[in-house]
Amino acid sequence: MDALLTDLNTGFNFSSTENQDMVRQMAKDFAEKYIRPHVMEWDEAQHFPIDLFKQLGEQGMMGVLVPEEYGGSGFGYLEYVAVIVEIAKVCGSIGLSVAAHNSLCTGHILAFGNDEQKHRWLPKLATAEWIGAWGLTEANTGSDALRMETTAVLDGDHYVVNGSKNWITHGKSGNVAVVMVRTGEKGDSKGISAIVIEKGTPGFTHGKKENKLGMRASETTELIFDNCRVPKENLLGVEGEGFKQAMKVLDGGRISIAALSLGIAKGAFEAAVNYSKQRHQFGQPISNFQGISFKLADMATEIEAAELLIVQAADLKNRHKPMTKESAMAKYFASEVAVRTATEAVQIFGGYGYTKDFPVEKFYRDAKLCTIGEGTSEIQKVVISREILK
Repeated sequence: MDALLTDLNTGFNFSSTENQDMVRQMAKDFAEKYIRPHVMEWDEAQHFPIDLFKQLGEQGMMGVLVPEEYGGSGFGYLEYVAVIVEIAKVCGSIGLSVAAHNSLCTGHILAFGNDEQKHRWLPKLATAEWIGAWGLTEANTGSDALRMETTAVLDGDHYVVNGSKNWITHGKSGNVAVVMVRTGEKGDSKGISAIVIEKGTPGFTHGKKENKLGMRASETTELIFDNCRVPKENLLGVEGEGFKQAMKVLDGGRISIAALSLGIAKGAFEAAVNYSKQRHQFGQPISNFQGISFKLADMATEIEAAELLIVQAADLKNRHKPMTKESAMAKYFASEVAVRTATEAVQIFGGYGYTKDFPVEKFYRDAKLCTIGEGTSEIQKVVISREILK
């Protein structure tokens, strides 16, 4: 604990910077003006609003972490967290897509691409001229990624890719995907490589769009590769480093999902607080009753605890310090808090919370994915326990 306090005291200032405040307000204003009016319409229709993401790109929110030389905003992880939180407070689906684009596809190329690759793809991704996808999971290899079936065989100047990926955000609408492929033996951590595949490459198609419980405006489909020939210069790093790269990308991605969870929790909490003040029973606001006020107290406490875990992980990431344990803790705790907060929000709303006329039923549906995507809660416990038992 002393080491933790020392690290926090010397590494992180709890006062937000002018940049963080500016970015937070910009994201909040954007969400209120351009997202809130359409939330249920997009959810009901499972509509992925590409034009909205182009607008987000114009505002710099699709390349928050990308340096200015590649067309990005050049901010750090605390500003990035602020963007995700403010958008997710209004709509988890849009928050999820912004997070996946920034931290997975764009983040992977930023972290492991060479200079030519960065200049080739990052400017288009940072401005949302192109939407990005990232492919690791397969139908039979979720948490067990080392046994993936998708292969890439070198044939002259090209890799020939065969197989499929599923649960891929932006699998249909994405213009480019970073895909983990097997270039070695199954089960070998050095047998996986990361390759960038552009939309329109022969043999690269998408499969069915998933009909989901929540996050319905965030597109999720299969990726399918049938003798897909990809130039070998699209390989990120060197052959055999893909699994190691993916694990590092997921460390940052867990901060994204933690921020997404925090935004959903805050959105549900704020709705519950406002409703509890307006709803009267027995001649007084229901917020006056201990049964309700104690729920709100628990929700508020857990939300603040989750935020501190996220801030710690983001600060370590900014300073290029090891943060595998901290990001896993933030993702695990924040995602479970989002589910509990949304559940209690529905309870506070009562029957109205079960209808689509009020916002908490959508927070309730959206929150659950946060405990599954980018590593389930159970996998986070594996990561955390492994780190503390080293």
